[in-house]
Amino acid sequence: MSLTHQDVARIAKLARINVSEAEIAATADQLNNIFGLIEKMQAVDTAGIEPMAHPQDVSLRLRDDVVTEPNRREAFQAVAPQVEKGLFLVPKVIE
Repeated sequence: MSLTHQDVARIAKLARINVSEAEIAATADQLNNIFGLIEKMQAVDTAGIEPMAHPQDVSLRLRDDVVTEPNRREAFQAVAPQVEKGLFLVPKVIE
């Protein structure tokens, strides 16, 4: 896939980005290079290769699930404009 200067100008207009003619040419080249790299990566046969989350076989250290902060709900809700049954009340935004 190759982007033309008109494609880049249209994308810039849709994104509401002010791009000069010189920038359009440079941006088109950069985007076409990116698309070329993507095409090369898609051409690689990955059949039989298991997906991985990390390139090395490591596991994360987990910490104990312990409460470390005190419950300060009453203090926070004391300064709230409206509270009901422990919940913050906010104005209706969507009709």
